[in-house]
Amino acid sequence: MLAILDYKAGNQTSVRRALEHLGIPCAVTADPALLESARGIIFPGVGAAGQAMRALNEAGLDAALRRAVAVGQPLLGVCLGCQILLERSEENDMPTLGLVPGVCRRFEDNLRQEDGSPAPVPHMGWNSLRAATPCRLLAGVEPTAEFYFVHGYYVEPDPALVIATTVYGREFCSLYGRDGLWAAQFHPEKSGRPGLALLRNFYEYCREARHAQ
Repeated sequence: MLAILDYKAGNQTSVRRALEHLGIPCAVTADPALLESARGIIFPGVGAAGQAMRALNEAGLDAALRRAVAVGQPLLGVCLGCQILLERSEENDMPTLGLVPGVCRRFEDNLRQEDGSPAPVPHMGWNSLRAATPCRLLAGVEPTAEFYFVHGYYVEPDPALVIATTVYGREFCSLYGRDGLWAAQFHPEKSGRPGLALLRNFYEYCREARHAQ
């Protein structure tokens, strides 16, 4: 079973529906015991960094996430979850979870697309990934596949952790991590077949990790 972290930051239902479509057992939960017993955790979210951090801290879910990373339980951050795994966010000038080295930055004003047209912020729409290093989450995903983005901030993790980048007004990291700890700026649950393939790959990794223990 995959646990979908519920910290009142929205988007959990979309993730649950995508997993159910794939036949993957899952539960939306804020129960630390259920999180601990899950094969893996998906850490989604939409909204602001400050509000999200307050909700995590008040519910004690920051500690649950730190425990998961410490013991090697597979974790996938999505959108806001991707951003606040890092050390700090320029949104609300907020110290964040600090589970991954790096910061989340605000898109600059007056961004331009590659063709010179305006690139409005927040970035909303479909864009492809430029792979920087192989990643099992992208197994079976066509290199030209596009994923759905909605964000006004972008992540700058440790460069050694960058898996893929995307260009929208500037090049930014859109997927980072290492085996068992990944984070996607895009929404796989809203990205059609490529996103579903990524979620299935994450679940298969979780199953293998549990069997290897």
